[in-house]
Amino acid sequence: MRWKGQRKSTRVEDRRGGGIVRGGAKLSGGMIVIALIYAVVTGQNPLALLGNIMQQSGSTSQQKVQIPKQQSAAEKEQADFSSVIFASTEDIWNQVFAQSGQQYQPPSMVLYDGQVQSRCGINSEAVGPFYCPGDSKVYLSLSFFRQLERMGAPGDFARAYVIGHEVGHHIQNITGTERQVRQWQQQASSKAEVNQLSVMMELQADCLAGVWAHHANKQQNMLEPGDVEEGLRAAASIGDDTLQSKAGQRVNVEAFTHGSSAQRVKWLKRGLQTGSYDSCNTFSEGA
Repeated sequence: MRWKGQRKSTRVEDRRGGGIVRGGAKLSGGMIVIALIYAVVTGQNPLALLGNIMQQSGSTSQQKVQIPKQQSAAEKEQADFSSVIFASTEDIWNQVFAQSGQQYQPPSMVLYDGQVQSRCGINSEAVGPFYCPGDSKVYLSLSFFRQLERMGAPGDFARAYVIGHEVGHHIQNITGTERQVRQWQQQASSKAEVNQLSVMMELQADCLAGVWAHHANKQQNMLEPGDVEEGLRAAASIGDDTLQSKAGQRVNVEAFTHGSSAQRVKWLKRGLQTGSYDSCNTFSEGA
């Protein structure tokens, strides 16, 4: 991607270097990947698995440790990259909203490592990037970019797609979609129906990430040959069926919360091709 030299967002809060660790124990990249797959397969908080691992290692006490911010050159570049991509989402969505006579209210982004406190509670980097509607912030641990590589999805646009997806959840929040879906979920008659509504939310966020990328390329000339393929590989690598299979589980469609690999690729591609917000109505069209 052509991102160097472009403006960085002023709405990025860097909390790296401070967090909660248990008894000084360290979480390996492999443990985090396992916890991520665990969350998809079971629908439970991966912190539960990480807590069990810590207890088995004999480390049950918690300490809050402040670690000096000493970034490697690679870490600084990834932080700069994330800030530039986030700024691009601000610019693009400002324009998209303005075209329909609306004012875009941008989110903020928090960079963290270890664990982070938000209005949605305390979360570990094991859950991956997430958006909290309670404080309108995207939370990103740069370690997730390394996890993407382990999952077979390296590349700048794979990383940018992840950020665009979380900003897509912010769009759902400020337009009222998120609130409406939560109401539908409360009225749902089964867990499968609740999960299906969650899938629709996630696929729409994929599509909105594609809408951002469509306009970012058109206006900022960001994409290079091979970038789109990187994004599609990333979407495929984090499909529920792929993660279930990697965890040694049978594919259970009723347990999907984010959509299959094919569905995630389809909706990211839809946004990339159309650049239209209206084309992302997964709730009326279906997966």
